[in-house]
Amino acid sequence: MFGFLKKSPGQTPTAPDAGIGESAEPANTPAPWRLRLKAGLARTRAQFGGRLKSIFSRGKVDDELLEDLETLLLSSDIGLDATQHLLYHLKVRARRDRLDTPEAIQRALSEVLYELLLPLEEPLDLRTHRPFIIMLAGVNGAGKTTSIGKLAKYFQAQGLSVLLAAGDTFRAAAREQLQTWGERNNVTVIAQQSGDPAAVIFDAIAAARARSIDIVLADTAGRLPTQMHLMDEIAKVRRVIRKADPTGPHETLLVLDATFGQNALQQVMAFDKAIQVTGLVLTKLDGSAKGGVVAAIARQCPKPVRFIGVGEGIDDLRPFTARDFVDALFE
Repeated sequence: MFGFLKKSPGQTPTAPDAGIGESAEPANTPAPWRLRLKAGLARTRAQFGGRLKSIFSRGKVDDELLEDLETLLLSSDIGLDATQHLLYHLKVRARRDRLDTPEAIQRALSEVLYELLLPLEEPLDLRTHRPFIIMLAGVNGAGKTTSIGKLAKYFQAQGLSVLLAAGDTFRAAAREQLQTWGERNNVTVIAQQSGDPAAVIFDAIAAARARSIDIVLADTAGRLPTQMHLMDEIAKVRRVIRKADPTGPHETLLVLDATFGQNALQQVMAFDKAIQVTGLVLTKLDGSAKGGVVAAIARQCPKPVRFIGVGEGIDDLRPFTARDFVDALFE
């Protein structure tokens, strides 16, 4: 299928790229988080990394190995487009560097995946506006309200003040859950018993401006992309935010449940059409073997992955870093 270059007699192969899987700990990434990330990706690693070891354990680089690798990538929710991309660049690297051992090929695959995911690593710049308005959307059950509570804690740890807007006015449970997070983090929650969600968020922005709050986290009701009237409604919420602040929302985060796998791509496309998604929060990676969907996102609908969640703890939602993510898959 691919015909990797073989080492000529008497020729010493070029050493594979150094440092793959052995990156230094970034200054802003605490070691405990890397350990939690590795633990959180255990199911994906078992699905991907475990079978990868089996493929490379044969000790022979040939077309059969590449066919097995292609099958593995496709079955790991990486998707056809990303799979073809990874295998093509793996082929180029193998020819260029004369890689002819399974260990070298595996290290090269790790690096190619890292290069694919690196453009998704784009932290939020919260210094551009005050208040910085973040609108959150997603399907029912994606973990949106919980993510808001965790984000509030994360931003507070950065020394920023936060205000929450309970824009999900359809479910009393969602409003109560957000108020619980507000109490837990000592954060004000702007809410109404019922009414127009856009009006709630409008009032929250006014309150944040009056109190010199740094960040507004605006919750919205969960909805399916096929529910056109609800998609129209969330588009209205975005328009009302722009009335409250012509520069807002400054970030529109789509919360994705990692267990959805390839279906997450359709969600990104549908919500982007309605509300111009600027970033993603990928939740429940610890409960899924479908973490490979990040690669599919990178190829088919690239949006910055602002945060990933790998557990239920309040500190289990952190900014996405491509090196840590790839290392957790291969280690």
